[in-house]
Amino acid sequence: MSDPTRLVDPDEPAKSGSALERVQAIWSRRKWLAIPVFVLPFAAATTVIVSLPNLYRSTATVLVDRQQVPESFVRPTVTSELETRLQSISQEILSRSRLEGLITRFGLYADLKKQDSSEEAIDRMRRDIQLEVRSADAKGERRATIAFALSYRGRDPQTVALVTNTLASFYIEENLKARERQASGTTEFLKAQIAQTKKRLDEQEKLVSEFKRRYMGELPQQMQPNLASLEALNTQLRLNSDNQVRAAERREALAGQLSEAESFGQMPGAPGVAPVGPETPALRLARLKQELTTARTRYTDAHPTVVRLKDEIGLVERELAEAKPEPAKTETTPATALPPSPYVLRLREGLHAAEAEVKILKTEEQRLRAAIAAYQSRLENIPKREQEFQDISRDYESTKEQHASLVKRFEEAQVAESMEQRQKGEQFRILDPALPSTVTTAPNRIRLLLMALALSAGLAAGAAMLAEMLDTSFHSADEVRAFTTVPVLVSIPRMVTDMDRRRRRRRFQLATAGALIAVTLAVGASHLVARGNEQLVRMLDRGQA
Repeated sequence: MSDPTRLVDPDEPAKSGSALERVQAIWSRRKWLAIPVFVLPFAAATTVIVSLPNLYRSTATVLVDRQQVPESFVRPTVTSELETRLQSISQEILSRSRLEGLITRFGLYADLKKQDSSEEAIDRMRRDIQLEVRSADAKGERRATIAFALSYRGRDPQTVALVTNTLASFYIEENLKARERQASGTTEFLKAQIAQTKKRLDEQEKLVSEFKRRYMGELPQQMQPNLASLEALNTQLRLNSDNQVRAAERREALAGQLSEAESFGQMPGAPGVAPVGPETPALRLARLKQELTTARTRYTDAHPTVVRLKDEIGLVERELAEAKPEPAKTETTPATALPPSPYVLRLREGLHAAEAEVKILKTEEQRLRAAIAAYQSRLENIPKREQEFQDISRDYESTKEQHASLVKRFEEAQVAESMEQRQKGEQFRILDPALPSTVTTAPNRIRLLLMALALSAGLAAGAAMLAEMLDTSFHSADEVRAFTTVPVLVSIPRMVTDMDRRRRRRRFQLATAGALIAVTLAVGASHLVARGNEQLVRMLDRGQA
C-alpha cells in the first residue's frame, strides 16, 4: 500500500538521509540562533584585537672583544667565565634601583605608575628585557660566546630604541667596572698575602740564623770541613808523638852523657872530651834505661825487647846496690869542688832544652787531643743537628718559595690591572645599535583574528547543536516514522496567517535590534577594555608562544 499524500512545509527541506541535507535542515531551523552567537563574540574579539596597543621591539647586538694583548705576555686576573659574568652583570642591571631610574628617565609604564604599582612596573620591565647569547663552535673546545643580543619591548618605537641602547651601554660600563674591580681586588689580595708571607719568612729566617749561630761547626754542610780538620789534627798528633819520642831519646842521651861527665870529669888538658875507659855500671844503667824508654814508645810491655831490658836494668841495679863503694879519701868537699867545664855546661843546656821541648810537645798533644775530641763531638752531633735543621729549613724554604711565587703573581697582577685600566682586556662593544622598529612585535592580529573566527564559529555551531539536542519536537514525517511504528496517515502543512506574518516580522525586528544593541555594547566594552591594555597584549603574546 502506498503512502498517503502529504503536504510539505515550504520552509523545511525534505529529509533525504544524507548528512549534508541534515546539516542544511539544522541550519535552516537554527540560523537565527547561530548568527547572533557567532557575530557577538567575533565582533567583540575583533574589536579587542583592533583596539589593542602596538608593542615594538628593538635589539642591540654587543660584540665581545677578546683581550688585545696576547695571554702569553700578560695573563689576565679575571678568570671567570663570560657567561657567568654576563649573568652577574644582568642581575646588577636588572636591580630595582637601575630599573626605577630607567622608568623615571624615559617615562615608562605610565598606566602602572598612576596606580602606584612601581613593583609591578619593575617586574614588567624585567620581562620585557631579553638577553640572547650567541656562541660559535671551537675545535676540541666547548662553544665560545662571541656576542649577545639585548632587546627591549615597549609601545613607543623611539623610546624602545633609546632604552635598548641605554641598557647596552650599561652592560659595557658594568663589564669594565667588574673587570677593574676584580683586577684591583686580586692585586690587593696578593699584596696583603705578600706582607703576611714576608713577616712569616723573616721570623723563620731569624730562627734559621739563630740555629746556625748556636750550632756553628755542627751543621750538616760543615761535615766535610770537620772531617778534613779532624784528619789534619790526627796527622799533627802523629807528628807530635814522633817528635816526643825523638825529644825523649835526645833527653835520655843528654842525661846519660851529663851523668858520665859529672861522675868522671874531663881529661886533663882535653876540655870538652869525655874520658875513655870500660863502661861502668852507672853508665850501663843509664844506657839501658834510655833503650827501655825508646822501646816502650815502639812496643808494648809484653814485647821481648822490653822484657829483656827490664831484666838487665834489674841486674845492674842489684850490682850497684851490692858494691857500696867507700867514699874516696881524696874526694873534695863542695866548698873545694871544681867549677863545671864548658862541656858539662853545654850538656846541661841541651838537657834543659830537650826537657822544655818535651813539655811543649806534651802541651801541644793535650791541645790536639782536646781539639780532636771537639771535632769528634761535632761529627757525632751532625745527624741530630741535620734533623733539627731540616725541620726548621723545611718551613723556611716552603715559605721562601711561596713568597717568591706571590711576588711573581703580584707583578703579573699589577700588569694585568694596568691593562684593564687602559681597556686592553676583554671588553664589550656595540656592533649594531638598536633602531626604532617599524614592525609590531605584538599583538599578532592576523593570528588572533583567525583564532577569534574559529572560536566564534565553534560557539555558533555548539549553540545550534545544543538547541537541536534540547528540542524534542518532530520536524518531518520521516522523524515521526523513525520514532514510532504507527503509520503516518496525513501531513498537514503549516498554515500562516497575515497576523502570524506580522507577529513574526515584529519578533524579527526586535531580535535584530536587540542583537545590534548587544553587539554595539560588546564592541564598546571590548574597545574600552583593550584600548592601551599592554598587560592584555602580553598575556595574549604569552598564550600564542
